[in-house]
Amino acid sequence: MVGELMKEDGVQLASEIDRDPFKTLIRTILSARTRDDQTIKVSSILFEQYDTPKKLANADPDRVREIIRPIGFYNSKTKYIMDTSRMLIEQHGGSVPNKFKDLVALPGVGSKVANCVLVYAFGIPAIPVDTHVHRIVNRWGLVDTPDPKSTHKQLVDILPRKWWLLINDLLIRFGKEICKPIGPQCDNGCPLAPCCPKLVKKTRGKKRTKPRKPGNKK
Repeated sequence: MVGELMKEDGVQLASEIDRDPFKTLIRTILSARTRDDQTIKVSSILFEQYDTPKKLANADPDRVREIIRPIGFYNSKTKYIMDTSRMLIEQHGGSVPNKFKDLVALPGVGSKVANCVLVYAFGIPAIPVDTHVHRIVNRWGLVDTPDPKSTHKQLVDILPRKWWLLINDLLIRFGKEICKPIGPQCDNGCPLAPCCPKLVKKTRGKKRTKPRKPGNKK
């Protein structure tokens, strides 16, 4: 299924967002439970004033909180991004590390954020699993898992490494436009409809009705 989608969608990683490691890290921390358009808008305003670890670490917390207020959990996120900036300076010379174990040691950074930074900032193969990826691969029957963490563990085992860099970006776009949480566009232009296990199962489950002969009443 992933291979078929790549044939339809192409195999280039989206490049409309700045791939600077620090901005990628902070933007991804801010993105938790927040719409992408809102995250991009707020982070762009933030980076106009604080675009380096040093600037953000030394910022006025009230000012940072005011800037990111439009997104969810702005109090905790203010602390996360400022503490992370300080740790980058104190432990990594002001640079964002490119190893998973170092990234998840930063405040506010879990496996999804760490893997996003590896993929989008450094081009290092990893599998970030968000709600779109989790939902879609379960719909496909590629995995049968209760949560994104379990999904990530299984995908690492079964997905060819050559697809790791592309899977998140590909399925996020597919999940937003076609394989939506509610009202998926299965019968309205989905390029994978002919081979989607969910749709095939649904179609097979329908009872066939015998065609009525001309003149027969219902």
